[in-house]
Amino acid sequence: MSEAATHSTATSPGPQPAAPPTPGLLTSLEPLLREWLPRQRWFAGKGRPVAGFSLVAATELLPVGGRPDDSRSGGAKAGLLHLLVRAHQPLVPSQGAPVQPGDCYQLLLGVRETLPPHLAPALIGHVTDGPLAGRTVYEALHDPRLADVLLEALRTQARIGDLRCARDTRLALPEGLVPRLVTSEQSNSSVVYGDTFILKLFRRVVPGANPDLELPLTLSRAQCPRVPAPAAWMTADLGPATGGGGADPETHVLGVLQPYLKGAADGWELALSMLAKGEDFTGEARALGRATAEVHAALAEALPTVTLGRPQVESLVDGMTERLEAAAQAVPALRPYASGLRTAFDALADLAAEGHTWTAQRIHGDLHLGQCLRSPIEVDARHSGGGEWSLIDFEGEPSKPLAERRMPQPVARDVAGMLRSFDYAAHSLRPPAADWASVCRAAYCSGYADVSGADPRTDPVLLRAYETDKAVYEVVYEARHRPDWLSVPMAAIHRLATDTGPATT
Repeated sequence: MSEAATHSTATSPGPQPAAPPTPGLLTSLEPLLREWLPRQRWFAGKGRPVAGFSLVAATELLPVGGRPDDSRSGGAKAGLLHLLVRAHQPLVPSQGAPVQPGDCYQLLLGVRETLPPHLAPALIGHVTDGPLAGRTVYEALHDPRLADVLLEALRTQARIGDLRCARDTRLALPEGLVPRLVTSEQSNSSVVYGDTFILKLFRRVVPGANPDLELPLTLSRAQCPRVPAPAAWMTADLGPATGGGGADPETHVLGVLQPYLKGAADGWELALSMLAKGEDFTGEARALGRATAEVHAALAEALPTVTLGRPQVESLVDGMTERLEAAAQAVPALRPYASGLRTAFDALADLAAEGHTWTAQRIHGDLHLGQCLRSPIEVDARHSGGGEWSLIDFEGEPSKPLAERRMPQPVARDVAGMLRSFDYAAHSLRPPAADWASVCRAAYCSGYADVSGADPRTDPVLLRAYETDKAVYEVVYEARHRPDWLSVPMAAIHRLATDTGPATT
């Protein structure tokens, strides 16, 4: 992609393993993938049967015939297959519903004759026929030797089949960094190398510039210290012959390697810990508001901004209203509040009709406490003005189309997401700590104003609309996935359906 070219291009190609035995490969793996894939946290088609798969691309990163492995894998032989596989599912889970090609998933499969005991949790299954007959297939990221292969490909800027690795050559990528898989639930997969770098591998792959590479590269060039700069990245150039769908090959971003902030605290976990201890979090909230404003300012300086007038705002309001109506159909508890919630969107449309305009720019797109890292004190000392908070994961909401995630939007959307996150933290206690949420929300907005010069609360109609839209989304998510948490967004729904602005003070 163009952003990659600004730093470096691959020099001499890396090792070129022979093409994998693709005839019959997917057919032999399909029974295993039908059972294993829907159980993964990052599989988007839950609740709908998998009718079949199609192979988009297959690359042998380590020969499946194997070679003697190092001591960490017990001297066994292991192969590594990189697959891009499209799952075919009906649009609705009813019998006889039409089946359509669905999401494309990135799979990294280890192949062995037998699986050592320490890799038992990674088991996918045993292949009975086809080119891998008699072999055991497993999730490769659990295997340190195979995770090493990925880092080496990035370090050497390898080109293997359709895969392309590039890096920022200003950053050293040493050999011998011990890998470990991040086991917490994520919508993607991450591997930490020697507490120095973290590799994020995107599981759902789409063509185009992934904002989780595009925006950190942009912020790196703008010398914004609030976002870890990409050190290396992996892409695939796929054309019509390999499932890209267009006349010319399209770039698909597969993974991004960034510095690992050792000792950094996850913003969500930090907030919960301080809340449980009764400690004041307003200073952290205010600092986080300043960090958010710094990132927004850097993005607005580096990338184009647009003005949203009446047509654009009416389109925005229509989308919010449609999501509310669909949510009310899906979650009966929301229906009594629908008319009150709709006033938040109508008020925004009324302002646009009166001639009000808003500036839109590139933003984070899915901002909450879990997307923020608080660095330890010894790291803070290197930054002037208090550089303790970093923002990560600029992918946006993976369920939304890439084009929508890359659209300029008002910064109020990010602010609303963070305000909702404070509410979630407060409601983790019983009874909920409503006052804690209120003072943190106010401190965050004040910190934002310290840097931007504009307090988000001075535009209450826009902020209420975005917070309402976010709370409606949360209601649907919790009703489907975590019914025990439904009371959290419903508390906000009750407030937003009756208030004229977000409760930030």
